[in-house]
Amino acid sequence: MELKRVVVTGIGALTPIGNTYPEFWEALKNGVSGAAPITLFDATLFKTQFACEVKNYSIEDHFDRKEARKIDRCAQLGIVAAREAIKHSGILEDSDVNKERIGVIWGSGIGGIKTFEDEVSSFATGNGIPRFNPFFIPKMIADITPGHISMEFGLMGPNYTTVSACASSTNAIIDAFMLLQLGKANAIVTGGSEAAVTVSSIGGFNSMHALSTRNDDPKTASRPFDKDRDGFIMGEGGGCIILEEYEHAIARGATIYAELVGGGLSADAHHLTAPHPEGTGAFNVMKNALEDAGIELTDIDHINMHGTSTPLGDIAESKAIIKLFGEHAYDILINSTKSMTGHLLGAAGIIEAIAAIGTVQHNIVPPTINHFTDDENLDPKIDYTFNHAKEKEVNYALSNTFGFGGHNACVVFKKYK
Repeated sequence: MELKRVVVTGIGALTPIGNTYPEFWEALKNGVSGAAPITLFDATLFKTQFACEVKNYSIEDHFDRKEARKIDRCAQLGIVAAREAIKHSGILEDSDVNKERIGVIWGSGIGGIKTFEDEVSSFATGNGIPRFNPFFIPKMIADITPGHISMEFGLMGPNYTTVSACASSTNAIIDAFMLLQLGKANAIVTGGSEAAVTVSSIGGFNSMHALSTRNDDPKTASRPFDKDRDGFIMGEGGGCIILEEYEHAIARGATIYAELVGGGLSADAHHLTAPHPEGTGAFNVMKNALEDAGIELTDIDHINMHGTSTPLGDIAESKAIIKLFGEHAYDILINSTKSMTGHLLGAAGIIEAIAAIGTVQHNIVPPTINHFTDDENLDPKIDYTFNHAKEKEVNYALSNTFGFGGHNACVVFKKYK
């Protein structure tokens, strides 16, 4: 059977550097850091005392008090991003729209961890009587966000969550892509959300020595590809895109922002948390995505790297790019937007996919900020777009996300003409 084309017709973002897609894109272009001291809990005694939190967000602005009691922050951030994307797309404005053919596929690596912390801590410090909030389970479970979105908008198509650590929302995008290619839906609301700036999350990652401890200078702490990088910065937020079957989008006169043309998947099969030192899984996932897209290596103009600012990960991914692309690697503008947003874990993939879509739309590659010292282990001929955005005609952009457990996912966007 002939696979159907899939396009992006709506975008929403609630991030540490912007609470809407236009705000987010403007901050990306200008190299704004979202890192600041943690306000969501008292981090005084923690090794890491800063994170990339969503700013100027109040639950009362988006949910009434009764709703708010039932929804963890992770789901809240996702719902708000989905509302923007759906409105942006205009897909529900036609009263004849077939909501049975519109689905919601979401990604989250952890889900409602704050709810879990609160309920278990309350029990542990109580008198031993197991009195739990009746909303505990439905607030906590990772799959509840697409449930909320589907109920709010009456969407009755495919509905579920993908969980693959930091690759979760890219896996969601790829699942949505494949279902649309096969004609199983007309459109899918897809993305991811995470709200892991919490006691157990920061404490847990600290115990792994995964987070930067540059408490004296949070804004420059996320330093992908810099010699002095010392770990990633925890981020939170939500992002959403509306993926739509091309003919369906054309028939309703939708504005098309980009075309999704390929998705790749692979596993490192190497280590619980560390990437393969030679970037084997990263090499394979990019190769698979390009083959799925049916394009040449030389077609890629831009890569949004996973680029977490960890000593091992940045080197392994860079090695994979050079191995796959050869000399063309030096013609590609490469960046890590985590230098600005921090690492949104399960929501990283969608936030970086949105950044890649913006690059394809506007022919501007946002910078990798906070570069001070070259790393002799990285090829100096690669252009990591350090510190300042660059203009370039971008017809194809690739976005990588990798997760603990060796999960790798990659998507390719094409300029719509």
